[in-house]
Amino acid sequence: MKITPDIARAPFVPETVHKRDIFSETISGHLDGHPDFPVVLRCLDGVPLYARPLSSWLAAREIRGLRAVQGIEGCPLLIRADKTGLLRSFTRGTPLQLAKPTDPAWYRDAKRLLREMRRAGVAHNDIAKPQNWLMTPEGRAAVIDFQLATVHPTRSKILRLRAREDLRHLLKQKRAYAPDLLTPAEVKMLARKSLPSRIWMATGKRLYNFITRRLMNWSDGEGTEDRIERDGPALRESLLSHPRITEVALCTYALPAKGVGLYAFVETDLPEAEVMAMANPKPELLQCLSQIPRNAEGQPRMDALTLVATNRLEELKALQEAEPGLRDTLQPIIANRLNLTDRVLR
Repeated sequence: MKITPDIARAPFVPETVHKRDIFSETISGHLDGHPDFPVVLRCLDGVPLYARPLSSWLAAREIRGLRAVQGIEGCPLLIRADKTGLLRSFTRGTPLQLAKPTDPAWYRDAKRLLREMRRAGVAHNDIAKPQNWLMTPEGRAAVIDFQLATVHPTRSKILRLRAREDLRHLLKQKRAYAPDLLTPAEVKMLARKSLPSRIWMATGKRLYNFITRRLMNWSDGEGTEDRIERDGPALRESLLSHPRITEVALCTYALPAKGVGLYAFVETDLPEAEVMAMANPKPELLQCLSQIPRNAEGQPRMDALTLVATNRLEELKALQEAEPGLRDTLQPIIANRLNLTDRVLR
């Protein structure tokens, strides 16, 4: 869709909260008068004072990166940037850790996307995170979150090095979800980090982690604030010690005000109040299930449960249409879900 002056000036109508952290709040919605054009606002006006310098720096990088990739299929369109935040088009798709693509066509398209970004002089620098990759409903590749992107003169050496690292991180996703598709050359590339990457991991990355995780008590894990890593082991142990609790699956979701909540799905026939009483530490939400959806290996379907925890009904509908066998198990879970309003703004 072409961004006309009329569209660029239209007021933003918020609908759904997707992510919150100390640097921004990400909300999807549409533009007033254009309900068929979904957009996303990275809202900056609620950032605490101590985080504003770094938040502004990240926003400036994202704006510059988005401007440079305009017109590349699979990249968001920048609509406007002002004191409220930056507004971009919404990319429909499923994050890679949920989509887990095994089709070679997706990886070919992802390489195409990286090549076009390189030609535009852009390195993303943050696609080691699977949540920054999407599989669109058409099976194409898309990328989001350009906060760490850099824009370079084309053909510069630093661009080539960073573009190589972007490709290597794509291959890490391929190794995670479709290892049988890796070629011998790709396996060799995965084993060789570039010199700047090795220096960053040994120096800058440690400083970044110290500032964000120690001083700010924040993690870049897509707004999760490490809740599962921090509280999950003890919570699972406290619940699974009961003989009538057979499985515990933990997901995160954005809280109505600030922060991240922990949503526990517990497979048991016990009452929820009794299960919550024995939970230590306590999750914000706890839903007891007669049966947790599982994959062929018997592991909980975290992709489906994450969609329930974050109230993503459209994606749940698409998942059930793609896998009809899940419907009977998912329907009672969806009907009794506990996070009903957080993602919908009234």
